[in-house]
Amino acid sequence: SPKMMENKVFMSFTFYSTILILKMYVVAIITGQVRLRKKAFANPEDALRNGGLQYYREDPDVERCRRAHCNDMENIFPFLFLGAIYSLLDPSPAVARIHFFIFCMGRIVHTIAYLLQLKAPTRSVAYSVAQLPCFSMALQILLATTPYW
Repeated sequence: SPKMMENKVFMSFTFYSTILILKMYVVAIITGQVRLRKKAFANPEDALRNGGLQYYREDPDVERCRRAHCNDMENIFPFLFLGAIYSLLDPSPAVARIHFFIFCMGRIVHTIAYLLQLKAPTRSVAYSVAQLPCFSMALQILLATTPYW
């Protein structure tokens, strides 16, 4: 609706959410490409189409990509809920943008660290940093809604 388009916080949330969804698509594409390159297929029909049942198997590189994608789903989907509700609380646009930016950058660094096998604790630090704005938004949502329970 035109009213939502005037909400600067919601528009910022929409921007960063879209970046994160696109990042998830990129990880899915990378996973598929690694499957093809390593000839490691999750389904027998795919293995048969690409050389035979011997390629119906797991591969550590494919599994790493899959874990990165699963981790995204475990973290980005809750962010989408929290960010959408948080946007309705009329927070400061600058503070909200900082929340969304930190989460987005943390998730991007997390994915890069996962896929490129960067030295620990890069991935876990990125994960932790990205959780901070989620906890902040969740707390603010709880504080705003407590009178209604």
